[in-house]
Amino acid sequence: MKNIISLLTLGLFLFITSCSKEEDAIDHPTAINIKANKQPTGNSANDLLSDKKFKSIVIELVYVEGFEPGSAAINNFVSFLTARAHKPNGIRVIKRSIASPGNSGYSNEKIASIEDANRTQYNSQDEIAVWAFFADGKSSSDTGTSVILGTAYRNTSFVIFEQTIQGLSNSPSQTNRSKLETTVITHEFGHVLGLTNLGTPLQSNHEDAEHQKHCSEKTCLMYWSSETGSGISNMLTGGAPPQLDAQCIADLRANGGK
Repeated sequence: MKNIISLLTLGLFLFITSCSKEEDAIDHPTAINIKANKQPTGNSANDLLSDKKFKSIVIELVYVEGFEPGSAAINNFVSFLTARAHKPNGIRVIKRSIASPGNSGYSNEKIASIEDANRTQYNSQDEIAVWAFFADGKSSSDTGTSVILGTAYRNTSFVIFEQTIQGLSNSPSQTNRSKLETTVITHEFGHVLGLTNLGTPLQSNHEDAEHQKHCSEKTCLMYWSSETGSGISNMLTGGAPPQLDAQCIADLRANGGK
């Protein structure tokens, strides 16, 4: 890959408080607390990992027409969650498409507004809801030498820039798309789960000092690998996508996970 790839940035700096008019614009049952799904990234880590409050997870996977993620990557995402979260009533995926919002570039603010207008699944009595959006454009933060593949921007929300991923995996000489999608999705959800030191407390000193909220272990899924053009390629060598290292797993277990 010729470009320096900014893999998997956080929406840590973004916490959008929706006004009452925005919430009133969508017809939601009054029993659903919409604000519970509009918190900072990492705030719901324990709720997602443990079964103390929520016994299941519903993933509302919404993609722009023509930019659906592959079934293998979705299955890998569910397997990733199953391995780490105590959800005795299971994990289900609701998948649907929407028409293109007509953006060539997506800011975090625009992504959040698309979620607000289209999200239908929110936390219920014993089920926690996740929103995953697959966009038909690039991040507005992309530069000529650096591109962003995904962003975790709320406690139960993340975006994948599927158009960018497809552009990096369209030919036999490029990265395998399923592996690339799986890596980006699970990395971003690692941030939603509070990694690294983003709502899930550290059990050992493994946060990267130069790239905060990422793991210092180079082979870990949560490693920040966007500093060189070969960074993501190195992460995706071998037969399987990168996995969480023992230190990140220890953090999750201490916060209610498996």
